Amino acid sequence: MRQAIIQYLEEVRTMLAQMPLESIEQVLQALLDVYEREGTVFIMGNGGSAATASHFAGDLAKGTAHPGLRRFRVVPLTDNVPLITAWANDVDYEWIFAEQLRNLVRPGDLVIGISGSGNSPNVLNAIALAREMGATTVGLTGGDGGKLALMADIVVIAPSDTMEQIEDAHLVLEHLICTTLREEIRRREIASIEALLGGRPRVPAAAPTVLEEPLNGNG
Repeated sequence: MRQAIIQYLEEVRTMLAQMPLESIEQVLQALLDVYEREGTVFIMGNGGSAATASHFAGDLAKGTAHPGLRRFRVVPLTDNVPLITAWANDVDYEWIFAEQLRNLVRPGDLVIGISGSGNSPNVLNAIALAREMGATTVGLTGGDGGKLALMADIVVIAPSDTMEQIEDAHLVLEHLICTTLREEIRRREIASIEALLGGRPRVPAAAPTVLEEPLNGNG
């Protein structure tokens, strides 16, 4: 049993070391762009990827927040169970995400689809609709990327054929993204203030009486 533990951890370590850095940077830039234009981020997935989508949305909404600064507008398409089951029952499960998007998505928004295989029909249908509506699309997938790799504007493929490890990579990726965004938003705000002050360093404020940083954990 110990050897199985060591092997799994080593496989995950190897996979993470091979993650496509350029593609991850593109996702970060797309998120910063939608933040700057005050667009909305939509995230979706099935099964374990649905859990990651909800987790990602929570971290993006709360974990990147700074006191007094604008926050991300983010909607997980995985959480409205009555609406999901209505579309699944009355139309088809393959349309549960696309039909939600049809009410909400606008040009300039960002739609993130998570699918370990890259072939989840409901994710693919939503990505197709998002592109049709003028939104930027991101696919998080694994293996050979599946159809999602051919459809999304930006694709991050976890280099593994093991579904559990692909899902591990996606969870690490969302934490990496949200942590990096939090620091980048802070850096940009400081740079903006210093520019307004004519290059003079910002005078430190008095110690706050309330919590300065939000707690970024989920429990």
